[in-house]
Amino acid sequence: MSGVALARPGRRWPASLVVGGAVVGVIALLAILGPWIAPYPPEEFAVLDRLRPPSAAHWFGTDEFGRDVFSRVLAGAHYSLLMGFGATGLSLLVGVPLGMLAAFHRGWVEEAVMRGVDLLISIPPVLLGLLILATTDPGLGKTVAAVGLVYVPIMTRLSRAVALGLLAEDFVDAARARADGMVRILWSEILPNAWSPIIVETALRITFAILLGSALSFLGLGPQPPASEWGLMIAESRPFIEEAPWIGLMPGLCLCALLVAVNMVGEGLRDLLDPRMRGRGHG
Repeated sequence: MSGVALARPGRRWPASLVVGGAVVGVIALLAILGPWIAPYPPEEFAVLDRLRPPSAAHWFGTDEFGRDVFSRVLAGAHYSLLMGFGATGLSLLVGVPLGMLAAFHRGWVEEAVMRGVDLLISIPPVLLGLLILATTDPGLGKTVAAVGLVYVPIMTRLSRAVALGLLAEDFVDAARARADGMVRILWSEILPNAWSPIIVETALRITFAILLGSALSFLGLGPQPPASEWGLMIAESRPFIEEAPWIGLMPGLCLCALLVAVNMVGEGLRDLLDPRMRGRGHG
């Protein structure tokens, strides 16, 4: 058995991984430091300053209530990061064990798991998220859970496919000859060798989780006003798109920057861990 090495000696780190990681790191740092570096309280009304364009006093302008858009963008960064990383972490915790269980127990267990997965995958992600959230009150935690559950089937299928290939290897036969149980084989033999494709898919899946979470917030099923979540801010800016376009433009640009950066990290990890995939699109 041999674990997965993230980088071989002498191999250069892909530029997309370095640049994307730097941007994600900066956004994460701003999300942490936001409460201390924001020039104004993000939810403070200042009616006399409403709809002010970007200036030295308000770098990103103000919204219809006179709230500083830059301060609100800083305060909203943690929402998108929690959406992406929290939801993807949940899909990993549920999907990976399910997929490996289905690969190890061929027969009715595999059929039950995979037919359920096929059913969920047949439903578009936004619609599935709407179905999950429609029966509960909106909120950040519930949105994270809904987005995470949406992507459980994808992680299940991936981990099952990887585990099926590894279960045919000689080191698994040796573990079975030692009378190792299912948990020990999956934990000690399969999982360490399955991390490469799982890590790559996880990085790319974070992008979709952020985008889906913002879309659900845009539809009113995420954090509620006066929260400064970026998708919600874009939704609230619609009546003022001509009069004050900066209200929705600034959080939209920040959201795009985060999505592109996370996607670059995923592409860089794919090139680093599997050079054969370099230059190919991700399906």
